Amino acid sequence: MNNRTIPDNHSKARPLDGIRVIELGQLIAGPFAGSILAYFGAEVIKVEPPQSGDPIRNWRVVENGTSLWWRSIGRNKKSITLDLKKDKARDLVKQLLTDADVLIENFRPGVMENWGLGPDEIKQLNPKLIYARISGYGQNGPLAQKPGFASVCEGFSGFRAINGFPDQAPVRPNLSIGDTLAGIHAALGITLALLERNKNQQGQVVDVAIYEAMYNLMEAVIPEYDGAGVVREPSGTTLTGIVPTNTYRCQDGKFVVIGGNGDSIFQRLMNAAGYPDMATNPDMADNEGRVKNEAIIDKALSDWCLSKPSREIIAILEENRVPGGPIYNVEDMMSDEHYQARGMFEQVQIDGKCLHIPAIIPKLDRTPGRTDWPGPDIGSHNNEIFKQLLGLNDDQIDALREEKVLA
Repeated sequence: MNNRTIPDNHSKARPLDGIRVIELGQLIAGPFAGSILAYFGAEVIKVEPPQSGDPIRNWRVVENGTSLWWRSIGRNKKSITLDLKKDKARDLVKQLLTDADVLIENFRPGVMENWGLGPDEIKQLNPKLIYARISGYGQNGPLAQKPGFASVCEGFSGFRAINGFPDQAPVRPNLSIGDTLAGIHAALGITLALLERNKNQQGQVVDVAIYEAMYNLMEAVIPEYDGAGVVREPSGTTLTGIVPTNTYRCQDGKFVVIGGNGDSIFQRLMNAAGYPDMATNPDMADNEGRVKNEAIIDKALSDWCLSKPSREIIAILEENRVPGGPIYNVEDMMSDEHYQARGMFEQVQIDGKCLHIPAIIPKLDRTPGRTDWPGPDIGSHNNEIFKQLLGLNDDQIDALREEKVLA
C-alpha cells in the first residue's frame, strides 16, 4: 500500500530535519507530541506492541480495520513492533536510543525504570538524549503513581470547575484536551531542551504532567484568589467580569459569538443593534459599568440576534467592526474559504482513497511542516529499522519473530 502524498513544499527543509525520535508512548499525549515533531522534520520511530499496535488504531471511527484518527496522529512516523516486556526487545530499544536525540514515553511513572529504560540508565548510553516523560501527575509528588487519564486530570487541574453552567455538573468538551495540551507542552519542552543542548551537549529530562498542562491555561485564577479571595466559577457562555462577550441564538436557529467588550466597540455594537441610548449611557461607558448591567445588555443583544438570521447579524457586525462570528461544526470548517486559504487540511491516500487530515500549526514561512504520509500499517518499517539502522540480518529478525519479540 502506498500511503504517501506529495505536498507542494516537499523539497523544503524543515527545522527538525536530522533529529531522531524514539516514541514509546501510546494513545494520545505522547503520540501527539511525536506527531508535531514528525511534522516538522524529525524522524520518529514509533515502537508498538506486536499484533495489536497502539490502541488508538482501533479507537472511534474505524475504516478497513484501522481508525481514521490513527492516519492523522501517526503521520510521518515509522512503525516498528517490539514487546517491551521481553528482555531482547528492551535491548533493541537501548540500541536505538544510543544514537537517538529524543525519547518520548507516557507510561505510568516507574514502568520505564522497571524495564531498565529509565533516564539514569539511558544517560549512561547517551548523555545527549532528551528524555520526555508525560504522565497524569508528573514523575514525583504524592499522586505520581495515580492513573492519569485526561478526564480526571482536567478536573484536578481546576479547569472543569470553571467550565459549564452555574448550579450544574461541570461540563467536559467532547475532546481529550488534557492529552493534546500535554502533547503540545511536551513538544515545546523537547524543542527548548534541544536548543539548550546546543550550548553544552547535554540532554535532560522533560517532565510533563497532564494536569499541569491544563493548569497552564488558568490565566488569572491563582492571583485573583490569593490577592482578592475570588474563586472563579462557571459562567455558561459568558466570560466572568468582561461584558459583553457571549453566544446568541439567531432567527435561523444558528448561534453567533459577539465580543463587544471594548469601550468604543460597545458603542458601535449597540448603535448597530438599534440601541443608541445604551451606546451613549454613561453607566455602560466602561467595562465596570457594563458588568453591573450585564443582564440588560445581554437581553438586548439576545433580542436583536433572534430578530435576524445569523448571516445578517454577522454582516452587520463586520460592517461595524465588531468582533463576531459563527459557531462552526466540522462540516462548516471544511467548506469555509478561509480554512481552505490557510491550508488547514492536508490530503493523503489510503488504498487509493483520499482522506483529509488536519494540518499542524504553527506555520513557518521558510521551513514549514508538512505531512509526508499518513499513519502507516503496524510494523511496516521493521525491516528498514532493524536491518538498515541496527544491522540485523534476516535470520536474526526471523528468530526474533519466532520468539514473539516483534511481529
